Amino acid sequence: MLNNFYIEDHVKNALKEDIGFGDITTESLASDTDVLSAELNTREDGILAGCDVFKMVFKILSDDVKIKFYFKDGDKIKKGDKIATLNGPAKALLMGERVSLNYIQRMSGIATETHKYQEAIGDLKAKIVDTRKTTPNFRAFEKYSVKVGGGALHRFNLSDCAMIKDNHIRLAGSITKAVEKLRKNISHAHKIEVECDTLEQVQEAVKCGVDIIMLDNMSLDNMKKAVQIIGNNAIIEASGNVSLASIKDIALCGVDIISSSAIVAKAPTLDLAFDM
Repeated sequence: MLNNFYIEDHVKNALKEDIGFGDITTESLASDTDVLSAELNTREDGILAGCDVFKMVFKILSDDVKIKFYFKDGDKIKKGDKIATLNGPAKALLMGERVSLNYIQRMSGIATETHKYQEAIGDLKAKIVDTRKTTPNFRAFEKYSVKVGGGALHRFNLSDCAMIKDNHIRLAGSITKAVEKLRKNISHAHKIEVECDTLEQVQEAVKCGVDIIMLDNMSLDNMKKAVQIIGNNAIIEASGNVSLASIKDIALCGVDIISSSAIVAKAPTLDLAFDM
């Protein structure tokens, strides 16, 4: 999902932002022949994500940095585990320390939070999925982390899927009118999703033959009724007020997917340490 050329371009921009015109501290204190060794360790349990991005930081700074990982993306790591060892030019290790940690801590935090939500669903069929509430210009990394954590992915951007939300319904005049206009303009390859707040809207969406129906901020009772109305006629998505405490009850209603911004927007970074 994350191609090397995409990672490289992104990391280069991150290094430009952080290093600027030069690391005045490191370049004043370290010579070109100075060498350091370091370890990447974890201070808490979690799911690892971002190993290739971490490596790319140092690959760009110096081909002489050698990195050995003892875990891979998707692995469970426990407090005190040694994640990787590094050896190479002191300048490269010191200049890349913060940027590499920023990537891998953020990505591992999202993977860890996603894993908690999917684990709370248990053996039920529902999958936790992300939303478009992401960090600007960091979406690909955040979505990758959701996938690594065991979640599924919603649309990547506005061109992936036609989603009719409340404001679109107001603009078009009704769900039916919105669906009719969309079908005249979109590709046969695009799915149509409709956000529904009421059971009446659910019935209208079913009649329109849309592909996905989102049950937005519905009570559990209404959600169960909506699932019965929809049957096998569309993919059923639940959204709104999703938390670790509520996700199992939502899944028990029989929905296919549960979307939540919390797995990305509210995910804490995983506490990893770069020890030299």
